[in-house]
Amino acid sequence: MQNDYDAVMQVQLPLWIDPEGGDEGAPLSPGEYIRRELQKRGWSQLDLAAVLQRPVPTINEIIKGKKAVTSEMAVSLGRAFNTSAELWAHREAAYRLSLVGSVDGDTEKKARLFEVAPIKDLQRRGWINPQAQSADEIEAELTRFMGEDPLSGTNSLPAALAKQTVPAAEFSTAQRAWLLQAAHVARQINARPFQVDQLLGALPKFKKFATKPESAAKVPIALAEAGLRLVVIEDLPRTRIDGAAFFLDNDPKLPVVAVSLRIDRMDAFWHTLGHELRHIVNHDPLSLDTNMVGEDREMQVSEMELRADAEAANWLIPEREIESFRLRAKPWYGEDAVVRFASRMGVHPSIVTGQLQHLGALGWDRHAALRAKIREHVLAVASCDGYGKRL
Repeated sequence: MQNDYDAVMQVQLPLWIDPEGGDEGAPLSPGEYIRRELQKRGWSQLDLAAVLQRPVPTINEIIKGKKAVTSEMAVSLGRAFNTSAELWAHREAAYRLSLVGSVDGDTEKKARLFEVAPIKDLQRRGWINPQAQSADEIEAELTRFMGEDPLSGTNSLPAALAKQTVPAAEFSTAQRAWLLQAAHVARQINARPFQVDQLLGALPKFKKFATKPESAAKVPIALAEAGLRLVVIEDLPRTRIDGAAFFLDNDPKLPVVAVSLRIDRMDAFWHTLGHELRHIVNHDPLSLDTNMVGEDREMQVSEMELRADAEAANWLIPEREIESFRLRAKPWYGEDAVVRFASRMGVHPSIVTGQLQHLGALGWDRHAALRAKIREHVLAVASCDGYGKRL
């Protein structure tokens, strides 16, 4: 139906094809048509001004193309020359469009660039130059940021991650930009040579930092000593990213864990960290995890994600222990009981409440006093981009 409508409108509104136009129907100015009508009738501009009851200077400016034909003037010209008002309106529109040009190259190119990346978000974060305005300037900035021609049409993952096995189409442009910035920041971190066995041996030590919020400041250094780079990248608008795990240049000796800390709670940080660490240990393909924690979390669906979820939870609190506590403490899960259980498990009570909430055993409005914030402690040490910090 729409195509039929467009076809009819093209016949009814011949903006670019006028049988009385110039070569091949090229648009002429309405003034040129007025000249032809005056010659046909033997009128002067003064005569037309008298017929239309308009000032002579107005008629002269329209004929010279300095003044546009308004809707009212189109009606008057139609009546004076025994034509339709629409014809003069169409001629005026066609002429003005011809002055602009059939294609605005800069706008067209900028539109394509805005499809490739969230330009304004990247400029606000300083990932590309905020002063870049023209299409060529933005293209140059994106080429520098992405490490490739943004208009190549490959829709690829960032160059640092290009060899990963997850299809690029699974990620939005904002998510790909977030991943690339995580890779940029990670490259600036010095870490010891990585070995999986070394990380596995260090995991019990890392868990000791989960007892107090301020102990989280020790995590980035401890991970670097185990050969793993931890970066904090504030999530971009509408991405709801929690974390990611990948290997720089697909090199198994260069693992990276990136977290957003968008939910400022101990349980969210520790579960996300544990989840991403398990991806590294299992040498999983690039993982970008969104809506993984919090009240509006999305259920993990792939076997790889379900495994990382279960292993992360079991690392902090063994499954048999949390199940045993659920049976003993339900249905109220009093604060005192949660605190005692957390102490026995060697974790902060916030982690216990987080797991109970994740399992659906405890409402998200319960035990707010036990939820501890952690972001400021992590940011004090971690390599970060966002939350007012730039590396």
